[in-house]
Amino acid sequence: LRTHQWCFILFNVLLFHALLFGADLLEEYFLRSLPLSYTDAKTLEIRERARKLAMDPLKANLSYTVSSSATCSYQEIFLLILVCSSPENRTRRNVIRQTWGNVTDARGYAVLTLFALGKPASVTTQLQINDESQKHRDIIEGSFIDSPETQTQKMLMSLEWTVTFCPHARYVLKTDENMFVGIPSLAGYLLSLTQLEDVYLGRVIHQGVPDRDPASPGFVPIHHYSAEFYPDYCDGSAFVMSQDVARKVYVAAKEVPVSVPPDIFVGICAKKAGITPVHSSRFSGEKHISYNRCCYKFIFTSSNMKEDELFKDWKETSDGKDCSL
Repeated sequence: LRTHQWCFILFNVLLFHALLFGADLLEEYFLRSLPLSYTDAKTLEIRERARKLAMDPLKANLSYTVSSSATCSYQEIFLLILVCSSPENRTRRNVIRQTWGNVTDARGYAVLTLFALGKPASVTTQLQINDESQKHRDIIEGSFIDSPETQTQKMLMSLEWTVTFCPHARYVLKTDENMFVGIPSLAGYLLSLTQLEDVYLGRVIHQGVPDRDPASPGFVPIHHYSAEFYPDYCDGSAFVMSQDVARKVYVAAKEVPVSVPPDIFVGICAKKAGITPVHSSRFSGEKHISYNRCCYKFIFTSSNMKEDELFKDWKETSDGKDCSL
């Protein structure tokens, strides 16, 4: 090959890697919201109330949790993973327990995976959940019937349980049961953070528009939320909060209607508490990322994962082999 042909090949190789690794950094830079001001009196009040939140009164007056076999009060948990699950999806929960949910340690730090669900409509299913809960001791069950309309209550229940029974968890990952989660890569990223408070991290949605269609399942009446756009929020398929953010969102939640979707609900509460979401495209949002072993070692989440895919992908990404550039 001639010199100019070698130069052309080298240029394309460099361009490929610049796009592959630089796009993530550029996206995070350009989509990073400006920090919110703490000068607002209401924001300062929420943050102060969160700082002084007392655990004992919360335990005596739980709003959403009806039963829980899971415990972590006396453990120093680095990453608490709360998987929002449907009561009937026992098979899916077992698949997660056998794949990425089986991780209990990341770089020497404790990881705990639990499942959050509402009550099933069927008595038979409830009995099965009782047995499953006793066997695995990883289920948090709400006092409401699990349905599309009660997903924000499930989010609130997860927050309530976290701040009440797992106050020493440094970070909380909320995710859905159809996700693949790359715990080693996520833990490595969290360990690299220099800002340890006000961490609200995920795939940030900008200028989300409220659904004003009364016939839609996601209908939000204007008297519940009157602004033209939602504040920036992290896509609900997977996002991370530091423990202090969980407390602040929990305190702010008392002034936000539960009629908005759960991820937007958290975003509204975060704004009221003076917290700015941070974007990372290593969260896939609702997208399914085409499988590649090294790619899956780098990303944090991928959506719409089939059960056979989870087994295969988990096995290959957990083989200990490194990836070259």
